[in-house]
This record gives sequence, structure tokens and C-alpha cells, in this order.
Amino acid sequence: MTRRAWVRLDNASNIFLAARSTVDPKVFRLSAELDHEVDPLLLQEALDATYDRYPLYHAVLRSGVFWYYLQDSDLRPLVAAETQHTCAPVYQADRRNLLFRVVHHHRRISLEVFHALSDGTGALWFLSDLVAAYVRLWEAGPADEEARPGASGQEADAGRSASDAAEPTHELAADSFAHYFRRRRRDRRARRGDRRARGRRAATDSGSAFSREAAPAALAAEEGVRPDSGVLWRLDRFRPPSGRRVHRVGGTRTPDNRTRAVELTMPVSEALALARAEGVTLTMYLTALFFESIRLSSGGLGKTRTLAASVPVNLRQFFPSTSARNFFATIRVEHTYGDGADDLGSVCRGLESQFRPKVTPEALERKLRRFIRFERAPALRIVPRPLKDAILRLINWGSNRGLSVAVSNLGRVNLPEPADSRVGRMLFHVSAVRPQFCAVTHAGVLAVTFTSPFTETDHIREFARLLTARGVAVTVAAARVTEEELAEQEQEQTS
Repeated sequence: MTRRAWVRLDNASNIFLAARSTVDPKVFRLSAELDHEVDPLLLQEALDATYDRYPLYHAVLRSGVFWYYLQDSDLRPLVAAETQHTCAPVYQADRRNLLFRVVHHHRRISLEVFHALSDGTGALWFLSDLVAAYVRLWEAGPADEEARPGASGQEADAGRSASDAAEPTHELAADSFAHYFRRRRRDRRARRGDRRARGRRAATDSGSAFSREAAPAALAAEEGVRPDSGVLWRLDRFRPPSGRRVHRVGGTRTPDNRTRAVELTMPVSEALALARAEGVTLTMYLTALFFESIRLSSGGLGKTRTLAASVPVNLRQFFPSTSARNFFATIRVEHTYGDGADDLGSVCRGLESQFRPKVTPEALERKLRRFIRFERAPALRIVPRPLKDAILRLINWGSNRGLSVAVSNLGRVNLPEPADSRVGRMLFHVSAVRPQFCAVTHAGVLAVTFTSPFTETDHIREFARLLTARGVAVTVAAARVTEEELAEQEQEQTS
């Protein structure tokens, strides 16, 4: 019997098992739109090659008495035409299945991942390698079936270039939380000076958002900004820091609990110009715009005038890591309407002033060490897994009550050539327990995808209006979720 490699779930991943639900299965999607219809056979070859370089993605999720763990498997992924709704459940507790899927629809290749496996940055690495491998095969043209790599049962290495050999292999065992935040106290001083230097460089560096190494924080308002990539979680006190009740957005649930997704596309230069004019990052500008759109669509918020957002931050910017596993923290920002200036510029500058001091290496390390101590507490370690799940579920419920929305911006993505010139829009969104948006930029196009468990889209309409009123050209596309919309879609397809 072959002994399978296994590793415990990292600090960020345990919450996803406890918090997942039929409404929010903790799945996110990354997509790339090509300049031609996807060839499923070539995409399968590219997936085989990419999969071999990501041992992490071979893992299945298992449960023990005290914890969950990832275990290596000999399963192989198969590409499929898109037939399910977006962000459909991936993890199934009663099945031994892979924790991701690759689907295609016309010109679009999509990767859907269960959050316990990887974060946005790790998944972006996988999708980038997959699309690059696919485009190289597609440009090579038709080949004899027997000549194709892997056709005779040999290890598939389709689409790999000579430079690929230098790329890291994303192993199952690498846990950056353990590497950086469980070291002894005497090791901290040696690292602290290096992190301060990186933090100073990050504040002014406008390099590419996509990198195999530690990406710059780039907290200035530039296209290269990538303060956030990953998932949305928070193990913190139940009440918001201000002590005020937070406005929570409600609505009508979609009939079958599917995620409502609405895509807004615009030139990134136009959106970026608005953020620069206010002296803030694009993420904080869009968050302030989100707050204002909710205020307008709700008719004034009522008695709960505080809006709060959760913003994930990629820790690789401060603590270098090539692990594709989860490695992020979340920052909470808020604004209370009626307590001062409420114009859009004042709100986004206020959010920026809250965000900046929380994303220093020292502040992030303090935050993460608290979480690690909680996770590693002796009393909690001996608690059976079902009870741990209940505790984490309660904490997650409490933190959700302190949030109105969530936002995530992967920043600017650069793909390796020739894929970069073959890909137009890239898109990013997650399943939703509350209204939120995810943003990503490629080829000069900013795609902001709103997701929600509700059918209503009033806040998205206001968001688009606010942008167009400021001179930004916005196009909108919405997935159909209600019975009437789905019936109309079926009628269009049959006519």
C-alpha cells in the first residue's frame, strides 16, 4: 500500500470548512478570455502539463479526529464544458475529489477553486501557467496525435518552454504561516530589519502585480497595486472596533442559492485617474464608491449608518513565499455617514488612512501571531474536530455581523508571452454570503465583478452610474438567476 503525503490545513484554511454553506460554498473563480474559441483537447493537454507542476493541486481533503488535512492523490483532472452555475460547490465531504475544476465556455477558460486549497494569488499562478501552456499548443498548430506529448502514456509536458524548468514546483507541504509566524522570539529581530526595508520599498515601487517572488505592496494609487488577493476571513472580536452597529445589506435570496454575478468592464486608465486625483489606491476608491452605491440604493441606510468592508492582503508582499497555499490576512475599514464629510473624496481618503497603518509588516505580524496563538492553544488542540468547527462557525458568524460588504483586488496581471497578447479580459469573483466585488486588470481593462446571494442589483446599478457620471465608460453583463430570467434564457437558446 502506497503511503500518501499529507499536511494539516494552514491557519487561513480551517475557517472555510466550518463556514461553508449552501449559500456560500467558499469557491472562487478566475477566468481568461482568449481571442479564439477554446479547443477542449488542447486545453486538456495543457492542464495535464500544468497539473504535474502543482503537487498541491493533487490534494484531496480528509478529516481526522482533531483536524482536517490535505492528502496527496493519484486523481487526474478533466476539463469540461461549463454547465453548472458559477462557483458551484467543489468540495464534497462524502467524496474523495480534487478541490478545483477547469471549465471552458466559448472563448473563456475558467478555474474554480475551493478556498481551503489555495488563495487568489496561488490560483492565479496556476491559471497563468495553464493559459500559457494552452496558447503555446494552439499556436503550434495541428499535430499528429501520436506525436503529441503524453499520447503514448508518457508523462505529459505539453506546453512547457525551456524557461519553465526554473519555475518553482508548488508542493503540498509548504505552509508560509508556520514558516513565518511560529518561529521563536529570538528569530524575529533578524527578520524585522529586512521587512522594514521591504515595506519602505513597497510603498513606492510600481512594479507588476503578478510575480513568482514577493510582489511589491505598491500602496500608492497605481495600476500595479495589488494590496489584496485571496479570500475573506477574519478571526477577531465580534463587535466592530468603533462599537457602532454596522449596516447589513439584505435582499431576496436567489431561488436555488446560486451566486448572482454581474460583470462591469471599464478602461483601467480612467478608473485609475479618479483614484489618483484623490490621492488613494484604486482599491480604496472603489470601496468608497461601493459604500456610496449602497447608501444611495438603500435610500439612506436608516438607523445603521456605518458601512464596513473586509479587504484581503497578500502576505507574500512582505514575507516572501512561493507557496500556492493560502497566505493572506484581511483588513477591516469602515465609514459612518453623518459623522463628518460624506463626499466620495473624503470617504475614500478616510478609508485609505485606516488601511495604510494596518498593512505594515509589523502590524501584520502582530495580527497573524495572535491568530496562530489562538489556533495552537493547548486547550483548543485537544478539542475534537466537530466542536472546533462549531467554535469557528460561531466566530465567523460574529465577524460577519461586523461587516457590510467585502472587496478584493488582484491588481494588474501580466501573463507570459505569447499568452499575454492572446488574452483580453481576465475576471475574478467569489461565492458570496454578502454583497461584494472582486477586481482584476489585464490588457488595460479593469473587470469588477459583483457577487451576491440576493437577486437585487440596485447597488450595482448605482455603482455603474457613479462611474459613468465621472466619465468612465462602463459595460455591464449579468448572469441570470431568477426563474423568469432562466426561462427567458432557455427560450432564447431554443428559438
